[in-house]
Amino acid sequence: MDFTEDQIQRYSRHILLQDVGVEGQEKISNGKVLIIGAGGLGAPVALYLAAAGVGTIGIIDGDVVDLSNLQRQIIHFTPDVHKSKVLSAKEKINQLNPDVKVITYHQLLTASNALEIIKEYDFVVDGTDNFPVKFLINDACVMAKKPFSHGGILRFDGQTITVVPGTACYRCVFHAPPPPNAVPTCSQAGVLGAIAGMLGTIQAAEALKYLTGVGDLLTNRLLTFNAKTMEFRTIKVKQHTSCQVCGTHPTLTELVDYEQATCEIKQK
Repeated sequence: MDFTEDQIQRYSRHILLQDVGVEGQEKISNGKVLIIGAGGLGAPVALYLAAAGVGTIGIIDGDVVDLSNLQRQIIHFTPDVHKSKVLSAKEKINQLNPDVKVITYHQLLTASNALEIIKEYDFVVDGTDNFPVKFLINDACVMAKKPFSHGGILRFDGQTITVVPGTACYRCVFHAPPPPNAVPTCSQAGVLGAIAGMLGTIQAAEALKYLTGVGDLLTNRLLTFNAKTMEFRTIKVKQHTSCQVCGTHPTLTELVDYEQATCEIKQK
């Protein structure tokens, strides 16, 4: 593709990178990334991918902006309260970079629509906040042979792993969703807002690395960190031949909607 003078100036800091250059920026501009969840993780991911010039960004989220979201979901502003998150996110992306095509899905990701939606994209980012959907994303991406970045945050902690065909998937590490209410959500236990930015930018970097082919992805490695101590750990993991979805003889061949954990905030 031929970049305009404005685009060359906009992406000049990428183009100057020896490992990226014009060819790498072309790959970014031709890339298609789906962000599932326009919340704490999806917000920084969307902003950084838009700033980088990813050609097509899909955003799926069935929720609306709540005042309590604004402490960490930096793509949404106070006037956006009660607006659909995908519309709010699209507006900010359009202001940040008009080069980017934004496709919105104001709906929940389910077993019935997941494969149809993700098939159009090169890379998927999991920015959700509950285990049932995380397993659904993993299973759908493995079945569709789509690479994706898993991310999870709670309190002061974050974790992420990148899954590409032939590497350990989310189920290889965490075999099945926990029982409903066994693990608290951010709404129940809280989360330091900046944690979302820390992990979301890592996920955005993984997406850009995949599109450009630069560096080593977080495959077969679970990255965890605690912001209280600022300690980062990388845990090596293996693809299991007995895995239900990516193993030698998968037993899970159809997508399943697991029971969603309920969340109640008790008022004193």
